[in-house]
Amino acid sequence: MTEEQLTSISELSATLGLTTRTLRYWEEVGIIESAERADGAARGYTPYYVRRIKFVMKLKHLGLTIKEMQTLYSAYGDAKETDRMLPALIKTLSDHIETLDSRVSNLIALRTEIVEYRQRMVEKHEAAQS
Repeated sequence: MTEEQLTSISELSATLGLTTRTLRYWEEVGIIESAERADGAARGYTPYYVRRIKFVMKLKHLGLTIKEMQTLYSAYGDAKETDRMLPALIKTLSDHIETLDSRVSNLIALRTEIVEYRQRMVEKHEAAQS
């Protein structure tokens, strides 16, 4: 039986553009895992774990929180199959979309207030100049 190639944390961080601290933190909070080398040397990442880290990076890019990623990781861990994890992923993404929609709505309202306030200040300034 051949042992899977392990990528060191420093190699992986350089390749993915992450810090080693980020990888260690993600491992501490339970959203990624690493494998221990058979010879007892430093831990590393199998191709499977590298794919999982890239998935976490995608989720982070989409704006998911650590808590949401932990929930998904737990669902995946329970199912051990991507197709069985999909309902949890879909639910998490749907919830995230609702949160984003609410934020966008609040930002639009804030923008409107700022534009109106700016216009009043412009008019006040122009009146003072006359």
